[in-house]
Amino acid sequence: MNKHREVTVGIGGAAGDGLDKTGDTIAKTCSRLGLHLYAYNSYQSVIRGGHIWLRVRISERKVQSHGDDLHLLIALNQDTIERHAREVVSGGAIVYNADKLKCDTVLVGENVLAVPLPVAELTKPFGRLPPVMQNTVALGAMLFLLGLEFDMAAEVLDDTFKHKGAPVVEQNVNVARAGYEHAREKFVPLGDEWRFTRRRRPFITGNEAFALGAVAAGCRFYSAYPMTPASSILHWMAAHGAECGVVVKQCEDELAVVNTAIGAGYAGARAMCGTSGGGFALMTEGIGMAGMIEAPVVIIEVQRGGPSTGIPTKTEQADLNQVFGASQGDYPRVIIAPTETADCYATAVEAHNLAEKYQLPVTIISDLLLSEHPETIEPEALRRDVPIERGEVVAEWPEGAGQFKRYAFTRSGVSPRALPGAPGGMYVAATDDHDEEGVVISDVFTAPPVRRKIQEKRMRKLAGVLSELPPPQLEGPAEAEVTLIGWGSTHGVIREAVALLSARGVGANHLQIKYLYPFHAREVSELLRGARRTICIECNYTGQFARHLRAETGIGVDDLILKYDGEPFEPRQIAAQVEAVLAGRPRPLEVTLDEAREMAYHYIRVHLADKTRPMRIEQTAGAAEPLWLVELVGRESGEPAGELRIGAETGSMAFNAGAFNAGAFNAGPFNAGH
Repeated sequence: MNKHREVTVGIGGAAGDGLDKTGDTIAKTCSRLGLHLYAYNSYQSVIRGGHIWLRVRISERKVQSHGDDLHLLIALNQDTIERHAREVVSGGAIVYNADKLKCDTVLVGENVLAVPLPVAELTKPFGRLPPVMQNTVALGAMLFLLGLEFDMAAEVLDDTFKHKGAPVVEQNVNVARAGYEHAREKFVPLGDEWRFTRRRRPFITGNEAFALGAVAAGCRFYSAYPMTPASSILHWMAAHGAECGVVVKQCEDELAVVNTAIGAGYAGARAMCGTSGGGFALMTEGIGMAGMIEAPVVIIEVQRGGPSTGIPTKTEQADLNQVFGASQGDYPRVIIAPTETADCYATAVEAHNLAEKYQLPVTIISDLLLSEHPETIEPEALRRDVPIERGEVVAEWPEGAGQFKRYAFTRSGVSPRALPGAPGGMYVAATDDHDEEGVVISDVFTAPPVRRKIQEKRMRKLAGVLSELPPPQLEGPAEAEVTLIGWGSTHGVIREAVALLSARGVGANHLQIKYLYPFHAREVSELLRGARRTICIECNYTGQFARHLRAETGIGVDDLILKYDGEPFEPRQIAAQVEAVLAGRPRPLEVTLDEAREMAYHYIRVHLADKTRPMRIEQTAGAAEPLWLVELVGRESGEPAGELRIGAETGSMAFNAGAFNAGAFNAGPFNAGH
């Protein structure tokens, strides 16, 4: 075992199988015992069905990604066993309902324990129970196998179900105990004992941290239209807004979302709105308006796979160009990419202060991974005594002081701001450009010199903003063999990849960028000029940040490591690709064995009604490209059901039924020509 004990639990099933409650119970139990957690849920845009895959990484020390290994699998359906049983590492276990599921020995690795649970027998004393109670039996068995305290889990179950009454709590605790006692009778615990500190830590998502940070910063208005993966900010605000003094508005579309938030900010309320890429596209003209009338507003843009509707429940970092291009023309704004969950809280506070102090729009760019994955953070990260900086607000304008100049040409670029109703502070907030008093210069009052000076005045704000933002720091040895560059949510996984590389004898350091605009061009240039080799790591296809880095500094990175399949990086993936780059091996784009298996499951679900499964997979030469040959067998019978051919280069799929009776699988016309 590791010096610091660590395990990853995977729970797989279909939407509607109750994975969330099971995962939540595991997480809260471990958190209350003082362990660190990082969870990631790979889910789909369905309410029922599909394949949901939740991983919970548990450790005695802080972990910063969902990791690489799988130690214990809780399979809630047959599909999960077939997809993930082979991922369980030596010394691990597979827990499943033996009454309904089968675990073929060919799927079980060496020294992996199969834990079949006789769920019907174990739950018989409790009467007729819903099928979802199999999860609770598996939870109990898992608690024993991993050496976690049953009494703490019982406390969590009590907190979870007490609103349903004592009988429901007692039923859940007793069912979990039945699974625990069965495992204790039949098996032995896996691994060493834990060192429980019992230090309780918040277990929250990035979106929850954004909401909490906004409330701490004095946010008084939040608007949104529900859009994954930003929706949980709205959910939190709707549930807690009244007690926190926040007016929450669900609008009809994102045009209304951004304009109501700008209106609230203009009126003097700290205001925030949230969306994803598609909604942000509708917001861009409004954001430009905020820049023109110099109204403070905070926008959270949570990236998902695009373009268009894309893949709503998958992560990506491909909206950077869109956020940079929000609205036409040049105007002052701030773009921040928080790097971890605790940083989401601090960033929300910082964004509200910058928006008001410099009277401009601030965009926080997150992504599904950062916004939706929960992890434990230190309680001190959620400090309540945050600084509140509202900037230059004028309560009234004296009669003898002359005409109030809302857009006065100041050296800082920041002008006095009078809220609506302030005595003597009347002015026009025009979206046409204007002079110091707000008189538009787009008609008979056109004046090119005034246009030049008002534009310079607005843009001078950025120098003040940049002076407040801490520049990025290089992590690791200065004389490293390679420098890994990331932005936003990749911080933790790159840090863990650097540790892996170090253990393998590869010296690496790490530069993570949080402040995208304005950019610390001088400081970043100085750091990178000393780098021997640079690799930019991003979750997009084109290396959008690498292009931005070159535009700001003139420095082009040596190589790119890119991922755009909708799933986040894992430490070993990054480490392996760094080693390949250093060895001069080109980045492989061919379909891997694991990908061929996943594509086979996709084909089976779409065309063969989930009634087959991939058995043997091997690669062979094809006429136009190498092929993966996937033997399909009946899920129940195990009899041959045809062969699927997958192009290793193009990914094209063709099905050869052979002796397979397509009609028995309801394949219909899909079987022809594939």
